[in-house]
Amino acid sequence: MADVDEGSTVTDFLPAERARGITIQSAAITFHWPPQEPGAQPPRAPTCFESIAPSTFPHNVNLIDTPGHADFTFEVLRSLRVLDGAVCILDGVAGVEAQTEKVWTQAGNYKIPRIIFVNKLDRVGAAFSRTVKEIGVRLHGWPAICQIPWWKGGNGDFVGVGDVVNLRGMLWQAGGDGRDIQPSSLEELDTSDAKFAEEIRKARVALVEILSEYDDAMVESFLEHDEDHLAIPALRIWQSLRRVTLQSSQAVIPVFAGASFRNIGVQPLLDATVDLLPSPLERPDPEISISGQSSTLSALLDASANAKPAKSAKKPQQTGGLAIPEVKNLAACALAFKVVNDTKRGVLVYVRVYSGSLDKGSTLYNTNLGVAERAPRLLKMYANDAVEVDSIGPGQIGVITGLKHARTGDTLIVYRGLQMRGTPAGGLNTLQLRPITVPPPVFFTSIEPHSLSEQKHVHESLAILLREDPSLHLSIDEESGQTHLAGMGDLHLEIARDRLLNDFKAKARIGKIEIGYRETITSATSPYTYELDKPIAGKQAKAKITSFVEPIDESMVIPGAESEIDVADSPFETTFTLSDGNTLNISHPNLSRHDSSSHKAHIPPHLSLPGVLHSLQAGALAALARGPFNGFPVANTRVRIDLDADTQLFPDTTPTALSMATRAAVNASLRSSIAASAPSLMEPVMNVTIFVHESSLGAVVQDISSARGGQVLSLDGTESTAALMSNEDLPRIDPNLIYTPPDPFASGTGDMGSGLADSQRQIVARVPLKEMVGYLNHLRALTGGRGTFVMSVDGFEKMGSQRQKEVLDSMREF
Repeated sequence: MADVDEGSTVTDFLPAERARGITIQSAAITFHWPPQEPGAQPPRAPTCFESIAPSTFPHNVNLIDTPGHADFTFEVLRSLRVLDGAVCILDGVAGVEAQTEKVWTQAGNYKIPRIIFVNKLDRVGAAFSRTVKEIGVRLHGWPAICQIPWWKGGNGDFVGVGDVVNLRGMLWQAGGDGRDIQPSSLEELDTSDAKFAEEIRKARVALVEILSEYDDAMVESFLEHDEDHLAIPALRIWQSLRRVTLQSSQAVIPVFAGASFRNIGVQPLLDATVDLLPSPLERPDPEISISGQSSTLSALLDASANAKPAKSAKKPQQTGGLAIPEVKNLAACALAFKVVNDTKRGVLVYVRVYSGSLDKGSTLYNTNLGVAERAPRLLKMYANDAVEVDSIGPGQIGVITGLKHARTGDTLIVYRGLQMRGTPAGGLNTLQLRPITVPPPVFFTSIEPHSLSEQKHVHESLAILLREDPSLHLSIDEESGQTHLAGMGDLHLEIARDRLLNDFKAKARIGKIEIGYRETITSATSPYTYELDKPIAGKQAKAKITSFVEPIDESMVIPGAESEIDVADSPFETTFTLSDGNTLNISHPNLSRHDSSSHKAHIPPHLSLPGVLHSLQAGALAALARGPFNGFPVANTRVRIDLDADTQLFPDTTPTALSMATRAAVNASLRSSIAASAPSLMEPVMNVTIFVHESSLGAVVQDISSARGGQVLSLDGTESTAALMSNEDLPRIDPNLIYTPPDPFASGTGDMGSGLADSQRQIVARVPLKEMVGYLNHLRALTGGRGTFVMSVDGFEKMGSQRQKEVLDSMREF
């Protein structure tokens, strides 16, 4: 056992984590609970007819410890993608914090069953009752209190918990390691602490009532036991809790209490993890795509197993056309969800196995990259320690060493009979599990090697960083040759910089953290024709492109939209929806998308219409990636390209020549537009949720609305973060209807009508990102160190002329 305060925590092993006392990267540990001696055979699992709790025999648990800081939200996202259940740990003093709401919503999007552990109840100011009411209001679920805190003498130190399910008190010895627990029955408590015993009975009544509303079997148990809440056996309560926890839209949230610093409440929490959270078999089927179709992994395996080509031709239609005979050769399917560069072991690829098992030495086919690699060693991780294993079974999390290509989000399959240079047959080479979405970055910094000789090492180190963390983005400014590293926040970039300089020993200068703006044109241009006629890679290339640009009149851009094709009504016109609110419209008279036979008369034989359109799109994207005004990506712009195949495509036209000509033509059109009228800058605007105490509320609101030019949207969760994230269907829960045991140290009931503590207030605002750089230190100064905030990108908005002038002037300062 280790300690965060001493910097010895097993799962926080990075030097930066130990220095700061926070989690920066997720760490995985595999263990058995209840504990099992190493090398011991797992005991027989009970049959469905045996009435014993699952936590009475050892289970294999894969635990992932994720960060809590908003800058490392991608670490949480990629871990949530492969998990079956989650334990959400709350601070009993701070309650439900801003980042908790965000992560809770992310877990809800993945439909992950969750239980809550209210921690730090041994600290001064801890308020279990207030925290439980905040769970109801802010996390939009009914708290099912399974444990209540036990205060010494009813008003003293935190010494243990009251077990509401098993109707007993659990007392931990002071100063011990948490191993020794002294249980007391309700009858014993009646003589030693009657008030606490009565509170356990009240909590049991409230627990049965809330379970009865969402579980019909609990109503039957209640009636069977003559409507006596206390007579219902503990096993029936656990079974009911498990059923409501596993419901697809979880309305009931089991809540546990403890203080991990003093090791109080840890064993019951681990028992509850095994008893309530699902096994891999109880989770929804993994989503897949194969040959352009969406389905689930089990549907693919079942369809292929049931397919009988000799008897019925209707079978493939019934199974959605998924009956692929070659699936019988699919030995395993796994998702790579994290890549780590370890100084001793090399590159470690963390995988979650969804079917079959990965064996040591097997050949893995990466369906995203189309390459096969051998798995020389397999590991089970214990934070930064590892044990070598021969195979990783279904539902398990493990590590493959020595893979050169695998990245975060890649699907790895094992296919019987696959050669190293072969490709799986029957469309299995297109089988992909649901990928991991990467949020768009908003901060960037420049990186410059000390000398040309250092350049290679710096770029190799950056490549390792990017493979580990895809939420970092690298780009190179063509005009200045500067390398820009973009990330999710200033702490995120600070950690990346420290790793680059200290861990990888890269010799480079790191610039100050900057903001990624967008620029947009304000006037349309007339058509401009560019002709390319020069050798490319030793071969003569020729192409001619006509383009013009015009502004799309929108004041805001939502970031992160992917490029997609939007087929127009006319078969002679194709429209691409690009990122940053841009569109590309290509008209191609004489070339119909529906009639490929007409292409032969107009297009050189070595080209095709889809290939030509793709080259034009690549050229336009390259031109829009760097605007002529200030070098920022262009937004809210419509690019029109007129393609006359007879006069603009030649026998020596290549896809590269088309892309280069398109880029030059669009660049010239953009320059022509800004020469005609001044362009506008767009800046990222953040959705900010700030938690402050009552005494600091006025100062913070004034600072946001006047000094920082922000717009306050709501106070005290009238429109909470979750609601702003378009979850308007979530239930509104009245905190006065939630049972909670009394907090012995509470100064008063407070205004629980809004679900907030009497001194804790929440501000939701929209603020320009530039004003939020370094805001944490300023907020701490305003609030005496007690304010916290979380923010996410809301969109890009046009600046006023005065603000644009100030931003441009500050950019030009040395």
